Amino acid sequence: QVQLVESGGGLVQAGDSLRLSCAASGRTFSSYAMGWFRQAPGKEREFVTLIGGSGGSTYYAACAKGRFTISRDNAKNTVYLQMNSLKPEDTAVYYCAAARFGGIVPRPSPDNFGSWGQGTQVTVSS
Repeated sequence: QVQLVESGGGLVQAGDSLRLSCAASGRTFSSYAMGWFRQAPGKEREFVTLIGGSGGSTYYAACAKGRFTISRDNAKNTVYLQMNSLKPEDTAVYYCAAARFGGIVPRPSPDNFGSWGQGTQVTVSS
């Protein structure tokens, strides 16, 4: 089992940047892909981005392409989500999740992930 703890959320203005972190413990960190999802009030949980276990491959949802960057530091058991040019529609609770696989799967669903963090709130004001 993997334990995940997110940090870095907050209240920012449109156009600002924010970096989220997710610290993992448990299984060998580099053996599994890591993803970020988000959930806005009244909406389903939405996939944002995924990074393979080695960090060499990434996949982004359309909502994140060109503005968000996922990265990981396997020596620190941490995955990051750098978010630039934030928009009010990015407002949501952001969750990191540990995948059941080590590589990249296009458009993964929440069922592809076995462990979740508690979430961190990101609020973007206009």
